[in-house]
Amino acid sequence: MPYQWVDLDTDASTRKLIESMPDGMTKLPVLLFADGTTMVQPLPRELAERLGMQTHPKSVPFYQLVVIGGGPAGLAAAVYGASEGLSTLLIERDAPGGQAGTSSRIENYLGFPNGVSGADLARRATLQAKRFGAEILSAQNVVEIRIREPYRVAVLADGSEVPAYAILIASGMEVRRLDAARVDEFIGVGVYYGAALSEASTYRGKQIFIVGGANSAGQGAIFFSRYAARVTMVVRGPSLAASMSRYLIDRIADAANIEVLFNTTISAVAGNGRLEAVTLSQSPNGEERQVNADALFVFIGSAPRTGFLSGIVDRDPQGFILTGRDLLSDGKWPRSWTAARDPFLFETGVPGIFAAGDVRHGSGKRVAAAVGEGSACVSMIHEYLETV
Repeated sequence: MPYQWVDLDTDASTRKLIESMPDGMTKLPVLLFADGTTMVQPLPRELAERLGMQTHPKSVPFYQLVVIGGGPAGLAAAVYGASEGLSTLLIERDAPGGQAGTSSRIENYLGFPNGVSGADLARRATLQAKRFGAEILSAQNVVEIRIREPYRVAVLADGSEVPAYAILIASGMEVRRLDAARVDEFIGVGVYYGAALSEASTYRGKQIFIVGGANSAGQGAIFFSRYAARVTMVVRGPSLAASMSRYLIDRIADAANIEVLFNTTISAVAGNGRLEAVTLSQSPNGEERQVNADALFVFIGSAPRTGFLSGIVDRDPQGFILTGRDLLSDGKWPRSWTAARDPFLFETGVPGIFAAGDVRHGSGKRVAAAVGEGSACVSMIHEYLETV
């Protein structure tokens, strides 16, 4: 959705307008709309409704397929499910695109020789899914799945229930939080999880730090190097080779304004109202030094978003969902498996509940792999629906 971000510290006229409102500067953010209306500190779902986005299912008694998660796997499943005639509902907690949607540029995705931004890929897939008739709920969170034969029921955070014959879990990953003193104080005012592409022009000519050594961190470093005077990558390990694609390593090495600090972590951040400095800690001696910083972008990995599935499907010790042959233990299927057949490749220990993308144990952890899994799931879901 197009919008303009106004910095009240630098825009005197807008600041004066906000100060004249009942709550003044005590409650931010304030959203100003073209029709003259305002919203103060809205919840994501309230804002989504105000912008005309769908936040509740339509008056369909049940769906043939409910997809939980709007990343590449979920969007692919929604496109193929809807295009093949299944009544399909996709439920996304934030915005379609998932982690991939925040990527500044995906350069190794098939069919885009010049690369494609994650936001653009998500936008195209969302439009495609809707064109085929899929419903997409934004700013809605699934908190539980219940079994009510023949349905699998997705329970939303507002208490409403969405019954479906089949559910595909493509809830993806959630970012790990940086363990550094005072870091939470500066989230949104200098500290960002992910690329925060909208902030790029704000830090033109500034000093930017990026934490992480995987592909997403490398893509962020290259993107911000177009704007920042200096980009410093802070990497815990001794090299980038173990976690980053070769083409990104080469581009980082060729960028004159990107510096990589190995065997280094950030132990603290500091500032007055906004980020001003970070404290670097170098191993193995633990020597610390504080340096000036205008922004800190964090890419330190993620964990599967599967907490809402506790007691429903089998997961590995890290929380990834087990599917297909990975469900076997001592040659036996789990107790939850009640069908007279073997589980499909992407089916969980509960018949009719499938998993695809990064959330699945053994997945490829790449955008193209997630799209492939989400697409492939639909044919298996068709076979399952024939048994319902």
